[in-house]
Amino acid sequence: MVDGKKMMNICILEILRKYTDSEHTMDQKDIIKKLETEYGMKVDRKSVKSNLMNLVDFGYNLECTEIERENKNGETEILTKDWYYNHEFDDAELRMLIDSILFSKTIPRNQAQELIEKIKGLSNVYFSAKVQHVCNLPGLSHTDNRQTMLNVEMIDDAISEGKKVAFLYNTYGIDKQLHPRKDTKYIVNPYQMVANEGKYYLICNYDKYDNLSNYRIDRMTEIEILDEKVKDKSLVKGMEHGLNLPQHMAEHLYMFSDPAATIVLKVQKGNMGDIVDWFDKNFEVLSPKFVQNNYPDNFNPETDANKAFIRVTCSQNAMFHWAMQYGTSVEVIEPADLRERIRDAVNEMAERYK
Repeated sequence: MVDGKKMMNICILEILRKYTDSEHTMDQKDIIKKLETEYGMKVDRKSVKSNLMNLVDFGYNLECTEIERENKNGETEILTKDWYYNHEFDDAELRMLIDSILFSKTIPRNQAQELIEKIKGLSNVYFSAKVQHVCNLPGLSHTDNRQTMLNVEMIDDAISEGKKVAFLYNTYGIDKQLHPRKDTKYIVNPYQMVANEGKYYLICNYDKYDNLSNYRIDRMTEIEILDEKVKDKSLVKGMEHGLNLPQHMAEHLYMFSDPAATIVLKVQKGNMGDIVDWFDKNFEVLSPKFVQNNYPDNFNPETDANKAFIRVTCSQNAMFHWAMQYGTSVEVIEPADLRERIRDAVNEMAERYK
């Protein structure tokens, strides 16, 4: 049994947090019942009202309906009812957070479950009941690397302190376990972490190069923060004036690190939604006149009426895989070496599937 006088306000706050929201309110009599059943406290309405008003005065996010009425002495008094706790996150926001964890391949399964339980605790019993049907974590793909969240924390510290990091970089073997690519550690200048396609990446630089590289954080083990200061960003291509993250992401689909190139594509007009999904609006639609003058061998007015020519800036390695993915709906016009690379791959596949 709890000491009623000292703890009543905390108990009332917890009851409202756990059992109420704008659609599920409580009157003072409901609060009195919960205090007795959950905390063994027998209290009167006057004490409950006094504690409720104290909580409001202390700045707690409580809401209620106020009603004016005249008492026996002819004086106006304020009655309160329909009390509820105004949660920091609404159910839709919490569900979005849970979904992002469910479909993140970076967070280990046990940590994902713990995070989801913590998020559920930010709302009330009604929200917990709503999310009982969410997909089972064992059925979703999550990293086997239990160090991932610690990796994120350590890299964040290194970036804040302007220090280099060292780590082993791993890949999966036929035993389905992570194994180091090489015995020695990678040493890089860390600049930014980013989430892409459910995975965390570190955007960084090697001292001996002047370009950016991307590494999956869930593939890193044995991370350590070094005493050496990171290379000045102004010495790294693409970071002379700071990192333009939206541009970097658009130019490096699948997080490939090779330099971006200008690429011309012929696409189905009906697939412009896919183009925007992948490149946002960072592409140029070429005019029919420009296309006829510059790509006459690739343009047929009769058969290409439902097609558009666009120009994007993107990693060639990334575009190779993207073009293969959308093979029947897209054609790479230039650069010629990328077009040839795709043609060779398609011919090889055709031979394989004969």
